[in-house]
Amino acid sequence: MKHLFTLGHAVLDRAEPRPVVGDALPRIELPPPERCGGRPVMEVFALRRTTREFASNDLSLALLGDLLWAANGINRDEEGGRTAPSALGVHEIDVYAVLSRGLYRYDPLWHGLDLVVAKDLRGLTGYQDFVGAAPLDLVYVADFSRMGDVPPSNREAFASASAGAIVQNVYLFCASAGLAVAARGWLNRSALAEQMQLKRNCVPVLAQTVGHFLAPTSQ
Repeated sequence: MKHLFTLGHAVLDRAEPRPVVGDALPRIELPPPERCGGRPVMEVFALRRTTREFASNDLSLALLGDLLWAANGINRDEEGGRTAPSALGVHEIDVYAVLSRGLYRYDPLWHGLDLVVAKDLRGLTGYQDFVGAAPLDLVYVADFSRMGDVPPSNREAFASASAGAIVQNVYLFCASAGLAVAARGWLNRSALAEQMQLKRNCVPVLAQTVGHFLAPTSQ
């Protein structure tokens, strides 16, 4: 296992950003989310699982928008409440969508994506071999500058709990929508933060890969 961990680090250390595929639009407006429908919640719990093989075809904008809204979108417009909890309501976790067309940050206020880096960074979001080929890698970034009312000794734990809630939201959405998904904590956080051009107080906490299931090969 130690050898595999070392090999994984070596592979990621050699990974480089790739040119984007298609247009790296400054802003991507997502269709309004579908706030009803889907599978019954108990059925979704029964279907929830991790998959490590993904088809390469992109998610539609409608599906991507529903996924991001389920992850950490605004579900109570009057008060700005979110689909995922956050201690003291500071919402310290930002959701980044790493696509072949570039790195984008999800803005729940206008339900859209803002371009951060016009490069394909998917291969730098983890050590597993599937991260660079799947259509979408989500990276959950904690902004500790928003946590002024949280004691410094508790900030990492609180942020990890918030990211974990978002991870489970995505798992349940994928179970309902018939998508493949895998959460990942094996990250080179410092290298990834540099490539994502994150501010000093921002740290990648977790990542999650999403895509369509790989079709079984015919015998």
